[in-house]
Amino acid sequence: MPEFVCNALARRGIERPFEIQAATIADTLAGRDVCGAAPTGSGKTLAFGVPLVALTERGRAHHPRALVLSPTRELADQIADEMSTLSGRTTVEPVYGGVGYGKQIAALKRGVDILVACPGRLEDLMEQGIVRLNEVERVVIDEADRMADMGFMPAVRRILDATTSRQQTVLFSATLDGDVGRLVAEYQNDPVRHEVSVDDADTVPAEHLFWTLGRDERLGVLSEVLRSTWPAIVFCRTRHGADRLAKQLARDGIIAVPIHGGRSQQQRTRALADFTNGHAHALIATDVAARGIHVDGVACVVHFDVPEDHKAYIHRSGRTARAGRGGVVLSFIEPNGKRSARRMQREVGIEAEVTAADPSALSAYQNYSPAPTPAPAHSPAPKGKGAPRNKGGKGPKNSKGGPRRSSQGGPRQDAQRQGDSRQGGPRQGGPRQDGPRRNGPKAQGRTHRGARPTQHT
Repeated sequence: MPEFVCNALARRGIERPFEIQAATIADTLAGRDVCGAAPTGSGKTLAFGVPLVALTERGRAHHPRALVLSPTRELADQIADEMSTLSGRTTVEPVYGGVGYGKQIAALKRGVDILVACPGRLEDLMEQGIVRLNEVERVVIDEADRMADMGFMPAVRRILDATTSRQQTVLFSATLDGDVGRLVAEYQNDPVRHEVSVDDADTVPAEHLFWTLGRDERLGVLSEVLRSTWPAIVFCRTRHGADRLAKQLARDGIIAVPIHGGRSQQQRTRALADFTNGHAHALIATDVAARGIHVDGVACVVHFDVPEDHKAYIHRSGRTARAGRGGVVLSFIEPNGKRSARRMQREVGIEAEVTAADPSALSAYQNYSPAPTPAPAHSPAPKGKGAPRNKGGKGPKNSKGGPRRSSQGGPRQDAQRQGDSRQGGPRQGGPRQDGPRRNGPKAQGRTHRGARPTQHT
């Protein structure tokens, strides 16, 4: 492994690999196709990120040399962040929908070494001739099972077909059957298979609790839980339900930020930043957002609404007990839902008694830090000539102000990803500029259970 990568890992305090990293990095560095199955939170990003940064050569304008495919915007952003900390000499850029094209096109024109992309936006840029994949030598498909669940497999196949110089294909997935298995058979050449089970992974198993509650009791119990057991991620079935719950919790003095597919990319990025920076008790999410959230140090996951099936339960619950830390998974079960809860337990492979609500049972996960404080509010945008353009890109008439901005916000500037800046302290006054700051969690008054941007995803 190159010395600059080893030095970058040492600066971050990473001294030994997790199980999936130890199993796959050597084969990937050797140029083999790798097929890895591992649970969430087991360190998959570094498992492919370290060798990719070590092996990738310089790209030229419009022609990246390596490609990472991601199912969600949040995951693409976090992969790019993680890989950028491994080398200052390798350019890593994310591209995804929901934001303007300007910054992404500008980056591709300058030249990108490693492109981290969601399939939809990548195909759009390919059709425009902005990005060409004929010089891509290495491809990583992350969370392939999620790609299949979201219907991206046809796009993934078209993208792989366009990588005519591809020498290596690395795939990671929670499962390797069905559509994922067919993709492996079609596009990988004699892959080395590595499977790490939940029992073998370097994670501390979460504690699973099932409480029976009437629908009108859930809010009060949840508020009581979040006052002492945070940071937490609370899952709802619908977007409307997530927004409504965040407002209801606010009336109880609980700072909660919603994140789901119905919110703009700027809103989702800001919500995740506020959560990781310690400005919220809880993130209120839907199933669509579950696999895009990769934050270490989450003390508690709450299934406010029962998940649709056992797969959703696994995906949601994987947001806690990550990267060697413990956590608790709490499910709110209606009195007539005990049988369904037990059936789901059997499918997941856990055994837990369905009991009455007992917040005192969470004492081991309590956070004794001062309660979160809201993030600094955004100041109103200036008006008149020279002001930034308004929502929808329509500036004042005859305005010659700054560059056009997408109403959805844009991906982070390069300077926001250099080094391990995410370990910095709390924000120091003043409104945010050009999108949310991405510093680390609060340095003061936080315990080891505070939410942190992930180092091993």
